[in-house]
Amino acid sequence: MSDRLYIFDTTLRDGEQVPGCQLNTVEKIQVAKQLELLGVDVIEAGFPISSPGDFNSVVEISKAVTWPTICALTRAVEKDIDCAAEALKYAKHKRIHTGIGTSDSHIKYKFNSNREEIIERAVAAVKYAKKYVEDVEFYAEDAGRTDNEYLARVVEAVIKAGATVVNIPDTTGYCMPDEYGAKIKYLMEHVDGVDKARLSTHCHNDLGMATANTLQGVLNGARQVEVTINGIGERAGNTSLEEVAMILKCHKHIGIDTNINTTKIVPTSRMVSSLMNMPVQPNKAIVGRNAFAHSSGIHQDGVLKNVQTYEIMDPKDVGLDDNAIVLTARSGRAALKYRLEVNGITVNDDAKLDKLYKQFLLLADKKKEVTDDDVLMLAGADNASVHALSLDYLQVTTGKGVRSVASIGLDISGEKFEAAATGNGPVDAAIRALKKIITKRMTLKEFTIQAIDKGSDDVGKVHMQVEYDGHVYYGFGADTDIVTASVEAYIDCINKFKK
Repeated sequence: MSDRLYIFDTTLRDGEQVPGCQLNTVEKIQVAKQLELLGVDVIEAGFPISSPGDFNSVVEISKAVTWPTICALTRAVEKDIDCAAEALKYAKHKRIHTGIGTSDSHIKYKFNSNREEIIERAVAAVKYAKKYVEDVEFYAEDAGRTDNEYLARVVEAVIKAGATVVNIPDTTGYCMPDEYGAKIKYLMEHVDGVDKARLSTHCHNDLGMATANTLQGVLNGARQVEVTINGIGERAGNTSLEEVAMILKCHKHIGIDTNINTTKIVPTSRMVSSLMNMPVQPNKAIVGRNAFAHSSGIHQDGVLKNVQTYEIMDPKDVGLDDNAIVLTARSGRAALKYRLEVNGITVNDDAKLDKLYKQFLLLADKKKEVTDDDVLMLAGADNASVHALSLDYLQVTTGKGVRSVASIGLDISGEKFEAAATGNGPVDAAIRALKKIITKRMTLKEFTIQAIDKGSDDVGKVHMQVEYDGHVYYGFGADTDIVTASVEAYIDCINKFKK
C-alpha cells in the first residue's frame, strides 16, 4: 500500500512575496478555489499580522474554501498567534503555523539569544497556539544550517508541546540533496515521539536544488511538502508543486501518492502566471510552453514513431489539451468561454463575458490566431481594478535617421489631457509625452519586454519598475504594439502610487 504525501501550498503566502506580484483578495480567492480543485491538502493563506490586507485575505479564503486546511503564518509571538486565530475563525479546517529561527546565525544575530531560550520560546508558542486550534505546525527557520543534534532537541520539544507538523526549512536554499535527506533521516531516527507528528520539507531554490532536496526529504521520511505553483517565491523561488507531483506520478515504484489531480496542473499554472503577471520560463519543467515541444529532427522523428521515445509524460496528464480550439476573429463567445475554462478561469457573468469578448475581437483583428497566453492576458487585464488614469490614444512617428515624436491622450478621472514630445526612440518619446501631463518626479528603474509567443503579430508584455517618493512601484502592460504596452505599464505604476 502506498504512503500518503500531504501537499502544503504556499503560493498565496511565500509565493506572493515576489516583488510586483501581489494579488488582491478577490484574486487570492480565485487562486484558492483553483488549488482546491487541484487537490491541495493545505493552503497557507497569508501572514495575518503583517497587514490588514493579509488578514482579510485569510478571512475570505477561509469562507470560500471547503475541504482543504487553511493555514495562517505567525512568528513565535502571542499577538501574532491571537491575530491568526481571529483570521481563521471561519475556516472549516484550521492550522496555525508558528516558529522561530534555530540556526546559530539566527540565534546570535537575529534574536541576540541562546539555544536554551529559543527552545523555551518555541515550546511556549506551540502551547499558546494549541489554546486556539488542535492543528499546530512549527517551523524551525534556517533548519538547513542548524546542526542536527540541536535541531532534534527543538523538534522533540515542540512535538511534546503539541505540534502536529514540524517544518524543516532550507530557508536559504543552501543544503545539498544528500545533506538535506540525511537531516530528515537523523530526525526520524533520533527524535523521541516523532511518530506523533508529521515532518515537512520547505526548500528554497537559491542553488537550483529545491525539488531535489524536497524529494530526498520525502524519501527519508517527510510526509508533507511545502510548495508553490510554478515554483514562485522569494529570491529564486520555492519547490515547484508540479515537479513534485509529476515525479511521484512518473516514478510509481517510490510508492508515495498525493491527492493532486494532475490534469489541473497546467490550468492552475496559467492562472497564477496571469494573475501575478509573472511569465513562466519556456523551458520550465512540466508547465513551460516548450516542456512538450520537439524541434530536433531526430526527436521529432522518434516522437512521431512512438511518443514514449522522448516523452515520459502524457501532456493530457498535466492538463494540456491536444485538441485545442483555435481562436480567430470568427470565433464566438462560447469558444472564448471554453478556452478560458480550459485555462482555469470561469466567467459566469454574461456582462463580463461580453466585455472580454469585445476585447478579444479587437485583439483577434490584429492577430491571425489568438493563443491561450493571449486569452489569459485579456482575463488578467480585465481583473485589474478601475483606475483614475487611463490611456485614451497614442500616436508615434519614428524611423531610422529621424527623431521619434509621440502624441498622447490621457483620461484622468474623466478629464481629458493631451501632450506631445520627442525622444530617443518611440518608447522614450511616448513616456516623455506622458510626463508632460503627469509631472511627478518619477524615475524608471527597470524595463523588461517579453513576447509570449513567436509571431511578428504577437502580444508583447512589458514589466516596469518606477521609483516615486522613495518607493518602487511595479507595473504591467500588454499589447500587440510594444510602445502602447510600455505606456500602459508606466500608467499601471502611476495608478499604484501612494496618495
